[in-house]
This record gives sequence, C-alpha cells and structure tokens, in this order.
Amino acid sequence: MMEQQPRRKSWVVGPMIALALLCGVFIGKGWERTGHASETYEELKTFSEVLNQVQKHYVDETKPKDLIQGAIRGMLATLDPHSAYMTPEMYKEMQVETKGEFGGVGIQIGVKDSRLAVIAPIEGTPAHRAGIKAGDFIVKVNDDTTKDLTLMDAVQKMRGPKGSKVNLTIQRDGTPDPLVFTLVRDTIKIESVKSKVIENLGYLRLTQFQEATGRDLSKAIKQLREQKVQGTILDLRNNPGGLLTAAVDVSEQFLPSGKLIVYTKSREGKKDEWFAKSKDQMEDLPVIILVNEGSASASEIVAGALQDWGRAVIVGTTSFGKGSVQTILSLGDGSGLRLTTAKYYTPKGRSIQSTGITPDIVVKLPAPVIAKATEGKAGEKEADLKAVKPSTGKDAVPHNGKSPDEVGSKNGTVPQTPPTDTAGDPSLEQDVQLQKAVELLKSWKIFKELKVSQPLWSRVCCWTA
Repeated sequence: MMEQQPRRKSWVVGPMIALALLCGVFIGKGWERTGHASETYEELKTFSEVLNQVQKHYVDETKPKDLIQGAIRGMLATLDPHSAYMTPEMYKEMQVETKGEFGGVGIQIGVKDSRLAVIAPIEGTPAHRAGIKAGDFIVKVNDDTTKDLTLMDAVQKMRGPKGSKVNLTIQRDGTPDPLVFTLVRDTIKIESVKSKVIENLGYLRLTQFQEATGRDLSKAIKQLREQKVQGTILDLRNNPGGLLTAAVDVSEQFLPSGKLIVYTKSREGKKDEWFAKSKDQMEDLPVIILVNEGSASASEIVAGALQDWGRAVIVGTTSFGKGSVQTILSLGDGSGLRLTTAKYYTPKGRSIQSTGITPDIVVKLPAPVIAKATEGKAGEKEADLKAVKPSTGKDAVPHNGKSPDEVGSKNGTVPQTPPTDTAGDPSLEQDVQLQKAVELLKSWKIFKELKVSQPLWSRVCCWTA
C-alpha cells in the first residue's frame, strides 16, 4: 500500500494509519475504553520515525512494504509461537490446506532447543521415501539457514509446486556430518482417517483433524460395527490437531447427545461451549485412546472430553499440551493474522496448556536404536523407524474453525514414532502401546463375561469361623 502513495511525505503517515488499524484488530472497540489511545499514538510516532530513518539512511535500498511486514512479524513474535502474520499467498494456501491437500515435501515440523526439528515425515511423501526421520534437525533449506526462522517461514520455504526441487540439510543425532537431501516436491494428500480390525477389535487412526474427518470417521465406525468388533482403539499419536469443528465432530461420535465436549475462555472471561449433538455411534463398546507427545490441540480436546466423561481409557505418554485457541483474521490486502485469543478447557474445567493430557495408563515406547545414517535417496526406506502418518505440521484449534497452525516444541522433546509394518500401519508385534490397548480391551471382555455365583466378600465371610 505504501508503494502506491504518489508523494514521499504521505508514505510516512501511511504506516501509522496501517498500524493504527492493526492495533484496532487487537483491541477493537475497546481501544478508547482502555485509556491508552494517546500512549499508543506516541509509540506509533516513534515507529514512524524509525521507519523514516531506515528508509533514508540504511545502506541498501528498502521497500516500506517489506519493512512493515517485518515489523508486524516481530510484534507477533513477542506474543507466543502460535500468533503469526500470513502474506496473501500464505493465507490463501492455509485455507486450501484445511481440505487436506497441498504442495510440499511432507514433513511435520516443530521446534526443539530453538532449532527446527522434524516431528515426523508423512507416509508416502518425498521426505518419507528419502529417509528423513523424526528427530532430525533441519539446519538449511536450500542455502538459507534455519536459525531464528519462524515455523511459518520454514513451512513457506519448503512448500512449492509439484515437480520443483528443494534441498534440506539435516543434522542427525549419531551422525557427525550433515546429510543433504534433494527432494522433489509433490502434491501431499492427507488421509485423515484409517481403520482396520485387530483381533476382533476396531482400530481407528486419525492423522489430522480436517473438514471431512468427522464424516470419514462416521463411515469407518459404521464398517467396524458391521464387523461386530468388541471394542475400539482410537490412535491419536503424532496427531498435531487441526480444526476445532472436526474435534467436536469426532468427540460426539463417542458421547451421548448433550454432553459438553470443550469450552473456551477469552481474556475478558467470555465463555463459548460445544456440546455433542449426534447419536452415540459406539453405544456401549469400550474405547481406548492412544496419545503421545505428538498428540496436540484437537487431539487433546477429544482425549480430554472422553477421559472426563469416563468414556475412554487413555494409554501412552503425556500429550503435547497446546490448550490455546487461534483466531484467523483476514486483513484488507488479502493477508491474514493468526492470533491467540483464548484457552480451551475440558468438560471438567481442566486447562491443558503446557501440561497436556495425562494418560490413565502410562506406557512408554522403548528408545529407538540409532542406525547408521546414510544420505537419503529416492526410493529408500528405513522400515525400522517409519512414522505413523501425521499431519502437515499444522496444528491449530482456531476459534472460527478455519485454519491449522504449526506445532511448537514441548519441553524440547520430539515424540517417538511407533514402529510400523511394511504398509505403514502400527505393528502389533513391536508397538507396546498398541499391545497394551489390545490387552486392556480383551481383559474388559473377559471380566464382563465373568459370572461369579456368589460375591467374594460373602465367601470370605463364610470361610471366617
């Protein structure tokens, strides 16, 4: 907008007006009520002076638009890792991604020890085929270092049209020298629901919460019911979240109508609630939910709701702990603003921000053995450390149910990926968490069918003379 101003004098005022409008987005009609209007104006004057000096004296020629966008990014970076500015191109791409398809290499990323880390590669994608692993650190994208790079910027650099190439320089624990992977971008399609039968038990794996997740889950549940399964395992491991509406759609398929699923609370104390509306499709079948450090946001909404209502037993390790809500705001030039506006709570009022969902039964995966690292090439696979299909690295529970968000770090940890078979599905023989879920559901069936003619306490009574 500044570049279109015909006179140099006017472009100095332009940024002030733009920032004033931006502040209006943050504060809204409450600006005047805060009594800080004059203070805000003084700070904007200082900003305008700095902008003017940079424009006049900086060693290289600068564009006001680039400076303003950089200032906006810096402002949002002081808030939290999930608030961010999106250019018009990024905003448009974000809206497309909620459909479950985008152009890229297929890596879910986060931050570990202030470094860009791979949470998990997505099955069947260029990154997965090349042998990129969970826990790898991305030190360069092409020739650009990732130091101090935001998650949004990192995602943007790795995205691109199908057929284009991108070089990733990877630092892997146990490997002294960096590995360079040349990946050819492809269309990444996310299948958010996968199902199968394991020993007469229904197994449902959700990789991301998208617009169609609830509908796809309903179809899968119907098929499992037709096969007369005796229980259900809902695998949310390494699922970084997605749409709030999808989390509600999933939860209400396990809860009776009218049950509270989740509520959010803003800074002003405004409370919004979401209740189950559809029929409980699973009826009285027992449910086990698998979670780990990669289960975040929408995954935690589902796990927390079913845990609070005693509808499911949670197995695995403590979840990620992202209990904040991001609102997506569209700006006048087609760009977007993702802003943390509230926190969400489980039906019993638990805030899981930074704490996560604690499993009812803690089961940790054994530490993986670090194999000899080799430079990844197309077609190579490392079956011993294949990833359970995660999502795109976009993890959001937006207040308006429109956009995903990046996954951040939790205490500097990257979740372990459960062992998988050759088809990329969890391996029952090696996956101790899945084994525990199967064991519990089988035990539930045995105890339910167990009939004792006389209560144990009365028999003890009679044996005691």
